[in-house]
Amino acid sequence: MARSEGFAVEEPVIEAIQGGDRYAFSEFMGRHSGWVRSVIYGVLGRGEAVEDVSQQVWLMVWQRIGKLQDTRRWRTWLYRTARNAAIDAGRDATRRRDRQSKLAEQPVSVSSPGPERGLLAEEKHHEVLAAIGSLPAIYREPFVMRHVNGWSYARIAEVMGMPMDSVETRLVRARRFLRATLKDKA
Repeated sequence: MARSEGFAVEEPVIEAIQGGDRYAFSEFMGRHSGWVRSVIYGVLGRGEAVEDVSQQVWLMVWQRIGKLQDTRRWRTWLYRTARNAAIDAGRDATRRRDRQSKLAEQPVSVSSPGPERGLLAEEKHHEVLAAIGSLPAIYREPFVMRHVNGWSYARIAEVMGMPMDSVETRLVRARRFLRATLKDKA
């Protein structure tokens, strides 16, 4: 299969899925589940809900892919499906928090304490994830696409439906915000 900026040309696969081919769907899901999860993380900014929302996204994809008329636009369609599901999940979580009193966060437990260096690296990793999670969504989404998925500015601009200059501006602001946040914690 030919490749286009890191994505396989998927139009024939999409058409097979639209015809009910579960094997094609499974293969498609396997190839793209990583970036779908990163889109979800980019919206939510917290990892604990990503897997649940990802499962919801793939169920929606299976149910709704027949409505995708232009199979060449599958990337944008899948991105918007994942993004909208994440936004909905974020709203639901906010509503639950509002109805309930403040929820206690689950402490991170280390099952087997490793060397001190390993614990410090794990702590730093959690600080970085928390800093990324604290980014406003308009900066977090392109940041995750660029620095977690390794997407080009052009691909981010295409999928998010914005000019490349806007992508660049958001990434610059995200990096500044992260530097300031992590500097304060140092």
